[in-house]
Amino acid sequence: MDPTSRPAVVIDNGTGYTKMGFAGNVEPCFITPTAVAVNESFSDQTRATAKGNWLAQHSAGVMADLDFLIGEEALARSRSSSTYSLSYPIRNGQVDNWDTMEKFWQQCIFNYLRCDPEDHYFLLTESPLTPPETREYTGEIMFETFNVPGLYIAVQPVLALAAGYTTTKCEMTGVVVDVGDGATHIVPVADGYVIGNSISSIPLTGKDVTQFIQQLMKERGEHIPPEESFDVARRAKEMYCYTCSDIVKNLISMTGSPQST
Repeated sequence: MDPTSRPAVVIDNGTGYTKMGFAGNVEPCFITPTAVAVNESFSDQTRATAKGNWLAQHSAGVMADLDFLIGEEALARSRSSSTYSLSYPIRNGQVDNWDTMEKFWQQCIFNYLRCDPEDHYFLLTESPLTPPETREYTGEIMFETFNVPGLYIAVQPVLALAAGYTTTKCEMTGVVVDVGDGATHIVPVADGYVIGNSISSIPLTGKDVTQFIQQLMKERGEHIPPEESFDVARRAKEMYCYTCSDIVKNLISMTGSPQST
């Protein structure tokens, strides 16, 4: 099948969430946490049979590679079963574990999008301060493991700038404040190109806000199981938190005093 006759696959990998779908759609097909849960019992079996016959060892290793979950399913399974260990392949905007990242992409392509990677071009995204080695590893996995016919890796703030234009004329010049779950960057873009030496990083991310809400709930004595407190705080943040243009005016309207916190 000619890949030009089919829409490109778009996967936007973030520290907290990954958005995936097909080019041309108004919104992503799936938005899922960037998390992977692996069945450790098969890994233990592989180690236990290391001195046994090679077939049993190989079979255990294959099962360990196959028995894993991603996204919300991974979070739920890790809470309900002690045999599954949870890991996050991306930390602070950068890939932290390539084996886990490859597993995550595998599920995104085959289980969520249900497409043949050989029939589609791929568009992936990366953080503005991603080193060249990361792009090299990404290309190696996509071309050698998934056999994609074509790959483009775009800088996330550039795509955000393009998406922010509401008119047909898109000049692709501006400053993007990119706040993610694991990294926050101020990125100047000129004619679609990132001005690399002018990028600024801020040590405050979406995860910090979640942890702040988690701490507030703990101080208030909310009766929430410790293993669920982070997810509850995250949902509270996503449902009720917002950015106000005038914080003093907002505080006065809520408390009657600008000094109140």
